[in-house]
Amino acid sequence: MKPQSVPSYSQGAQDKPLLAMTIGQAFDQTTARYPKGEALVVRHQHQRYNWTQLAQAVDVHARAMLALGMQKGDRLGVWAPNCAEWFICQFASAKIGVILVNINPAYRLSELKYVLKQSACQWIVSASAFKTSNYHAMLQTLLPELGEHPVGQLESQCFEDLRGVISLDAQPPAGFLPWPQLATLAQGVKAQDLYARQASLQLDEPVNIQYTSGTTGFPKGATLSHRNILNNGYMVGESLGLTSADRLVIPVPLYHCFGMVMGNLGCVTHGTTMIYPSEAFDPTHTLQAIAEERATGLYGVPTMFIALLDHPQRADFDLSSLRTGIMAGATCPIEVMRRVISEMHMREVQIAYGMTETSPVSMQTGPDDDLELRVTTIGRTQPHLENKVIDAEGNVVARGEIGELCTRGYSVMLGYWNNPQATLEAIDNEGWMHTGDLAEMNEQGYVRIVGRNKDMIIRGGENIYPRELEEFFFTHPAVADVQVIGIPDEKYGEEIVAWIKFHPGHTANELELQTWCKSRIAHFKTPRHFKFVEVFPMTVTGKIQKFKMREISILEIRNV
Repeated sequence: MKPQSVPSYSQGAQDKPLLAMTIGQAFDQTTARYPKGEALVVRHQHQRYNWTQLAQAVDVHARAMLALGMQKGDRLGVWAPNCAEWFICQFASAKIGVILVNINPAYRLSELKYVLKQSACQWIVSASAFKTSNYHAMLQTLLPELGEHPVGQLESQCFEDLRGVISLDAQPPAGFLPWPQLATLAQGVKAQDLYARQASLQLDEPVNIQYTSGTTGFPKGATLSHRNILNNGYMVGESLGLTSADRLVIPVPLYHCFGMVMGNLGCVTHGTTMIYPSEAFDPTHTLQAIAEERATGLYGVPTMFIALLDHPQRADFDLSSLRTGIMAGATCPIEVMRRVISEMHMREVQIAYGMTETSPVSMQTGPDDDLELRVTTIGRTQPHLENKVIDAEGNVVARGEIGELCTRGYSVMLGYWNNPQATLEAIDNEGWMHTGDLAEMNEQGYVRIVGRNKDMIIRGGENIYPRELEEFFFTHPAVADVQVIGIPDEKYGEEIVAWIKFHPGHTANELELQTWCKSRIAHFKTPRHFKFVEVFPMTVTGKIQKFKMREISILEIRNV
């Protein structure tokens, strides 16, 4: 009789209980435990806070928000790069039950307009400018009435719910409330009023809306609760073994889950010092922060780690204090992972996998996993969660077979904000979040991501997984980074295009790479086209935008 195959289903450990509290309660608990411990270092603003000082700043601004009339369930948009004020807004809003809306710092007018309307924001906190974006000017374009009304009494024809804009600039244009002036409003609200509001909150209530950058259509607002993101940050920190002695460099954007959940909440739940090296990722500033702050941990997406490894002055910085960190946010190349462990002293570095809709981490490698598992898989199911791999009909496949990865448990979002149809399409009747990622689970429950459902290339009837080809190209000595996509082809249905970024001082041409491929991989997997680039199209969080690469490749190849 043939033995029954083991299904591709796994459940995370249950030995560590979930935190049954709100974000504000967790923050206060850490402040009481480590009052003088260093909490936040913002190097580009030359600011340092211990937990008591940070708690005072958070409470003052929470009371100021109450003075502005912010109600439980109101939405507060934050449009700014990494800074101390971002953290303060995150925790002050959480303490009064206001839902934080993360606004991508790279947004332009049309995107900003969409998010503000879709979320029906009551207030916005905005930087004055960032990189090539003049935020004040864009807001004045969207809100020509801003200077015509008293602060907090905006009457906009386009944005009926919006009541005002708070600027991080001390002297903004007319109509903006300056950040320093915001704090003075706290004088009109008693501390007891803040405590009463905070005590009225429930852990399952929404606290955050994050807009997912879809490849088609408009972004959808993943709505997350205190329970969702507080526990996810906590469990990520538990896996890393974070303590109050650790110092974590956070160069990833706060507007994304990687920064505000895995970073801020992961640290807050463990009393770990948070270090922001710069407004946005800068390899030099990140290396300086690690060395000068004696950091023990570092977060980043693969492109960031590649930039750090290939930095011409990397050897000048002492990185020996590092022990751990996370590489996530995109496919983690095996060769890059090996170099991070050997060259950056991150012997306990882990891979984390997930999506905004799952708060975000649903799978993670462990500190004791051997190198092979840490460089070839995304780990096993996180505590208190379930994962399964299914076929097109929704049936769980056997271990070792490829299918779509699904996640269920405390981390699954409440839904897409004001978009019940999209929510129904993403979360099934049994509570499973369908990721759209193709995966394979081994006998021990470790999962390997093969690619995206929509990214799989079918060339002449052969299924080709871009992830497999990308890992293969990383073994070429000249290749620093690579992305593989498929484009339409009349003869084969699809053809393969490889975008290549070289290590400094290295190069190769199309013929050389094709010749190198032919003796090492099946002929149908050899890319027909190559594009050599310095950078890839990507979001501000470091996620590669393959749909843009596809559009560019189709246009260029047609015009050859």
